[in-house]
Amino acid sequence: KKELLAMAREDDRVRAELVASGDLFQGYNSRMADTHQRNAQRLQAIIDQHGWPGVSLVGDDGSEAAWLVLQHAIGSPDLQRKCLPILKAAAETGEVPAVQVAYLEDRICVFEGRPQRYGTQFDWDGKGTMSPHPLRDPKSVDNYRQSVGLGPLSEKIEEMRLRAADEGHEQPRDFRDYLKAREAWARSVGWR
Repeated sequence: KKELLAMAREDDRVRAELVASGDLFQGYNSRMADTHQRNAQRLQAIIDQHGWPGVSLVGDDGSEAAWLVLQHAIGSPDLQRKCLPILKAAAETGEVPAVQVAYLEDRICVFEGRPQRYGTQFDWDGKGTMSPHPLRDPKSVDNYRQSVGLGPLSEKIEEMRLRAADEGHEQPRDFRDYLKAREAWARSVGWR
């Protein structure tokens, strides 16, 4: 538990420093990537030894920290893919909240270039607006969200736009270049 909490604090610390300097949103910052990769490797070792660190093993805060590390392990697609069924099983037994599964499932879909179900993943769109990535079933998204304890997507959209503004996250200057770089990165780490 202490190790998982320390990993999550380190992730938050590096992110906060990069937000403050304005460097977080200039592509996938190498300091952030290194932190994510180091944490992902250690999480993998923990899972190999103990299984998913759920509430009964590490408490609510430790389990939440493990999920944060996993959610941020975007340079480790095999780990995220491997953990999705593990997390689903843990949610079925009450070891983790179902919302964690929703976020991970959406993240995997987005990085694989597929529409998401719950509308948890956001990025800039071609109009320069912070928006959810494409949705699998836009008419049912709020039902999916409600099923895992999330509020309406319209509220999340507003929250994400305010957060982007508060953190100084600016739209890409050249959206086509931004998309090309994002696609190249996804291919380079094995998402596509």
